[in-house]
Amino acid sequence: MSFSCPLCHALLTHEHNSYTCPQGHRFDKAKEGYVNLLPVQHKRSRDPGDSAEMMQARRAFLDAGHYQPLRDAVAERLATVMEENATSILDIGCGEGYYTAAFAEVAKSKGAETVGLDVSKSAIRAAAKRYPQVTFCVASSHRLPFEEASQDAIIRIYAPCKAEELARVVKPGGWVITVTPGPKHLMEMKGLIYDEVRLHAPHSEQLAGFALKHEQSLGYEMTLTGEEAVALLQMTPFAWRAKPEVWETLGKQEVFRCQTDFSLHCWQREG
Repeated sequence: MSFSCPLCHALLTHEHNSYTCPQGHRFDKAKEGYVNLLPVQHKRSRDPGDSAEMMQARRAFLDAGHYQPLRDAVAERLATVMEENATSILDIGCGEGYYTAAFAEVAKSKGAETVGLDVSKSAIRAAAKRYPQVTFCVASSHRLPFEEASQDAIIRIYAPCKAEELARVVKPGGWVITVTPGPKHLMEMKGLIYDEVRLHAPHSEQLAGFALKHEQSLGYEMTLTGEEAVALLQMTPFAWRAKPEVWETLGKQEVFRCQTDFSLHCWQREG
């Protein structure tokens, strides 16, 4: 995998356990196998991204298989659009690698490598330990450490990223697959937190330099234990608004039924 230097943007050369550029900037691989390409001056906080607690909650929830239909749907779409001569795909905001590992299987069948990127060091450390077949890096999604036109496909599940960066690194004819919340996503959980439950706004994203080629909705009801419902809340933005009694109520549930609603969009790079 060819990274570019986050400081001077020159191509990084991989030798032994380090990545170096012609300017002498050096980035060592951690013992778990990932590389940290997030310079201190690019951090917005001391330890950006999800905390270890949030990452562990997400891992427990995902390992239970509740979002497997989403993972399968995105992997199927990736397999449909990827060319046989592909070389590299990127999962932005990969977290602990649950989705990335499935995408790597698709990429391998096409002869391509897979990279998972996240700003959270704790998440990337866990991902690298669990999925050694994938290359992982700590980096900003707003400053992707890759050369221009280097990626055959990018997957972005909820993660933010500037459209200009996507257009810069995706090959002409390459793909961006995005997942965003559909209007009714987690309605029952929102009902415990907000006095007035509002639907998520309909998808309106436009990606400059890309043409929308495919869109689909995916929704189903989950049946969760109280512990799983608490883990789900922990991994959502709603966690910051939930009062202590909401956490207590969820934890005591024997069964909590909750609707999912995902919007998948597939964009092709023009030119």
